Amino acid sequence: MLVTMGRLYYELITIVIIIFLVGRSSASLGDRLPEFKECVQVCENENCKDGSTVLPLYLRLMLWTCTAECDYTCQHVITDRRVARDPPMLDPVLQFHGKWPFHRVLGMQEVFSVFFSLLNFLAHYQGIAQIRDSIPASYPLRKYYIGFGYCGLASWIFSMLFHTRDFLLTEKLDYFAAGASVLYGFFLSVMRVFRLDQKNPRYKPTLRRYWTLLCVCLYVGHISYLSFWSWDYTYNMAANVVVGILQNSLWTFFSITRYRKHLKSWTAWPGMIVAWIMLAMSLELLDFPPWFGLIDAHSLWHLGTVIPTAWWYSFLIKDAQDDLASSRLKA
Repeated sequence: MLVTMGRLYYELITIVIIIFLVGRSSASLGDRLPEFKECVQVCENENCKDGSTVLPLYLRLMLWTCTAECDYTCQHVITDRRVARDPPMLDPVLQFHGKWPFHRVLGMQEVFSVFFSLLNFLAHYQGIAQIRDSIPASYPLRKYYIGFGYCGLASWIFSMLFHTRDFLLTEKLDYFAAGASVLYGFFLSVMRVFRLDQKNPRYKPTLRRYWTLLCVCLYVGHISYLSFWSWDYTYNMAANVVVGILQNSLWTFFSITRYRKHLKSWTAWPGMIVAWIMLAMSLELLDFPPWFGLIDAHSLWHLGTVIPTAWWYSFLIKDAQDDLASSRLKA
């Protein structure tokens, strides 16, 4: 759910930007500057034509090429010139190819986004371990919670890859994994709120099979459209927003009704987690040039989801234990 909610609000904010700035992913003000284009052309002519430039091994291992090196170098050359210009420019730091000019570290383009994605990965990894230790295997929702955890692991793995090196392939894998997390979160919300995991009453097993099949078909259709018909950023984000809003509405409804019924503070945790994620996502509205060329609003959003992720697993465990205790009392 946390990966889902975090990415939901990221999608919600960025879809507005994309509607008004179509083509931002392929071109930005920075890469349209004549001086930038000239810099890249001169660099490629002098260094890449005869193959005389040999990059360090660690850069080659990270799939940096001479052409990519020229692009990276010219971004910082042009940015440094604009920052040092006298009189100072109003907005000296521009984006190139839809991204701020980050300083790479060990070949990684956005090192803090990578590191904070790793922290989220570890939060999911620890959460899976806690579920396995704290919830008995006989509990019917346990396998779905673990499945949620694996979706989280995959999502943050591909996030790390994408922020390490931004290629079309890593971008697609990141988007596909995010889409899987969003849809699985919706799948899980329906399973838990309506208890489709239960063998009784009579029709729930059938509903569970149909619900599972529907979600699988929706996901296959989604990635098939993006892969074979159109790589449409606006559609992708709109689809994630719609599905995310539906699941967050269910979790909010679940949280409010459970708290009113039981007056236990932990039953309100889902709503509090949603509020935390919304606050963290507000950083995206403050999109600013990276501090020291390393830390931007997007990386801080990644940092802001680490604690709520751990908190969410605590809720799942608490909810399962309470459910098991209630079942024993009824028996």
